[in-house]
Amino acid sequence: MEKKGEHIILIGFMGAGKTTLGKKLARRLELEFVDTDEMVESQTGQTISDIFARKGEAYFRSLETDMLRQLGQREKRCVVAVGGGLPMQAENRPLLKELGTVIFLETGVETLVQRLKNDTKRPKLQGGDLRERIVTLMNEREAVYRRVADVCVSTDNRSYGSILEEMISKTEK
Repeated sequence: MEKKGEHIILIGFMGAGKTTLGKKLARRLELEFVDTDEMVESQTGQTISDIFARKGEAYFRSLETDMLRQLGQREKRCVVAVGGGLPMQAENRPLLKELGTVIFLETGVETLVQRLKNDTKRPKLQGGDLRERIVTLMNEREAVYRRVADVCVSTDNRSYGSILEEMISKTEK
């Protein structure tokens, strides 16, 4: 197996807590926190919704791949949160593995519905019944998340502290 990077990468469905938990984990481990969606927005000067609307999903996905490649050039270890659809692109899967330890934040449909019910910014959740959209996307994504992940951590009905402790214990070298 190829030598893996040292980064900690959080994957999972939108609303799983990748950004929130990623920031807390980075603070706890005294590492930088990086969010690929924020990288895309910063480097393009556009919101993800605008990119989807103006240039389409394929273009956005190519930008995500570019962000992974940039992260692969970083020498300093960091905690990385990636967009929910990023692992779905086959070319991104080996890039994720090369970056470091991939943690899948598992979150149930009911929890996601509660967390996302007032969200109006995520293009993939617009239109139709929220629960149906989540179930459809989860059915498409969950097996890929599990294949890419080195570690799975459930976030349902748990405190941030207990989730962080599990992530740290499963990523210690």
